[in-house]
Amino acid sequence: MKHISLLGATGSIGTQTLDVIKQYPNQFVLEAMSVGGNIDLALQQIKTFSPRLVSVKSKEDCDKLRLSVPSTTKVVYGEEGLLEVATYGHANILVNAVIGSIGLAPTIAAIREGKTIAIANKETLVTAGHIVTNEAKMNQVSLLPVDSEHSAIYQCLNGENHKEVDRLILTASGGSFRDRSRAELKGVTVVEALNHPNWSMGAKITIDSATMMNKGLEVIEAHWLFDIPYERIDVVLHKESIIHSMVEFIDRSVIAQLGTPDMRVPIQYALTYPSRLERSVEERLHLWEIGCLHFSKLDFDRYRCMAFAYEAGRLGGTMPTVLNAANEEAVAAFLAHRITFLEIEQLIEQAMERHELISFPSLDVIIEVDSETRRFIHSRI
Repeated sequence: MKHISLLGATGSIGTQTLDVIKQYPNQFVLEAMSVGGNIDLALQQIKTFSPRLVSVKSKEDCDKLRLSVPSTTKVVYGEEGLLEVATYGHANILVNAVIGSIGLAPTIAAIREGKTIAIANKETLVTAGHIVTNEAKMNQVSLLPVDSEHSAIYQCLNGENHKEVDRLILTASGGSFRDRSRAELKGVTVVEALNHPNWSMGAKITIDSATMMNKGLEVIEAHWLFDIPYERIDVVLHKESIIHSMVEFIDRSVIAQLGTPDMRVPIQYALTYPSRLERSVEERLHLWEIGCLHFSKLDFDRYRCMAFAYEAGRLGGTMPTVLNAANEEAVAAFLAHRITFLEIEQLIEQAMERHELISFPSLDVIIEVDSETRRFIHSRI
């Protein structure tokens, strides 16, 4: 039996993680969880899974929830609540499914408590990859990727000699606007941007997919997870999202991991690793039904956020922190109809151009650079 703490239970990855837990009640138990503003859904989840600890965003939500849950469920709130869920003593796995750099401190705290980390919160590694991976090594903690691309690479590398890896190849769907030119992106709406052709995801990650920043963040994440230099990490457009990623070895053999575009598969693999659990026959991949798989080269002029991500990753230090913070605030502004779609990348570029790089930042420096970047973006909107 694996005992799970879940950050971001009401989000897209969180709800799908609960789907997996519910499907295998003899394998998993939910011990603790954090939620955002969707208290109604949280109440349903508490009724179904009976966690011992729940964290919410605000004191108001905390007071409201306490009136509706059993006395056996402790309710806390805020950043301290997140830390309490992440380090909850009865859990041995933390699934970090929150969106944004808010997931950084709970992840580090859980690592220091010896928890296995199933990480879907890519911003944690983007913002402070050198700190997180070093903490994991020091505490002998596994970082198990939940993103479909990194899970694919993890599976392709299973049993292989990592010194014989030549290249990682991440696949990208191209997002909601993959069939549009840059000129056709002027005036696109939030509703259009949220209409992803392949995946069911949260709003922020769907917008990141449309700008391709999501893939850029995944490149930085892959660098830290697999200790591969950026010049050996490629991205290829693959609109069917059937091949989730590939690894090329020094003998030019390429191993790929395939599957239907269903996030519950990599979530389950992270929870069951190193074993696997049988899934429904109805979920089997039938390639003859797909017919053809298509691939095309990534155009960095078309997807400027990809160029920003590679630049930030290669510069290192505080630049990925700036990249991530600027993107988070710009995407939030777009979702709030305060800026246009193309202004997302303009704001990111401005933030990176003005930043004075700090090469080996401490956690305190990273937190300050993150906050300062957000203030700058707010001043430009």
